[in-house]
Amino acid sequence: MATRESMDQLIQQCEDAIRFAHDQYQEGRMQEHYNDDGYTNALVSLEEAYNDLAKMALSANSQQREQLHRMRLQLQQLQNQMIILPHN
Repeated sequence: MATRESMDQLIQQCEDAIRFAHDQYQEGRMQEHYNDDGYTNALVSLEEAYNDLAKMALSANSQQREQLHRMRLQLQQLQNQMIILPHN
């Protein structure tokens, strides 16, 4: 079973990645990818958070897995939005 502290840290990491990626997404929509490095870094942070979620799920109990699954869906949704944003 994953410890409460490790779950909290991972959830915080995911929330931070989502916040950063959302900011980059909004900026990308307004500036048409003027800052490609920040946008790319945001996508990388989402992918890293997603991979960490997958690892944590292996040692999580059912309640924790459900929480991780919901977070995974949020990460994937934002990743998809960022990927399909038109790039000029």
